[in-house]
Amino acid sequence: MTTAVDIGTLIVSTPGTCGGRPRIAGTRMSVQSIAIDYKAGMTPEKIAEEFPHLTLAQIYAGLAYYHANKNEIEADIAAYYQECKYWEAEYMPGNLS
Repeated sequence: MTTAVDIGTLIVSTPGTCGGRPRIAGTRMSVQSIAIDYKAGMTPEKIAEEFPHLTLAQIYAGLAYYHANKNEIEADIAAYYQECKYWEAEYMPGNLS
């Protein structure tokens, strides 16, 4: 007989790990990263193929967290892309000192 998993234990936030962002427990995979892949058109099954250390249950937990906290995660994603744009501009060829 298998033991049921409390889905509330699958997502954690720890100060100092992944910037304190929500992540899959026992990993450094953030909910934000799963949401980005999902929004890019990847199915949960495809995400599981790309990250074989994650179970399908963990991925669905991450997606459930994303949908339950969509405004927060979307703001984090927007900030991430803004930071990427900044660093791309900062280190474009010709900008290196």
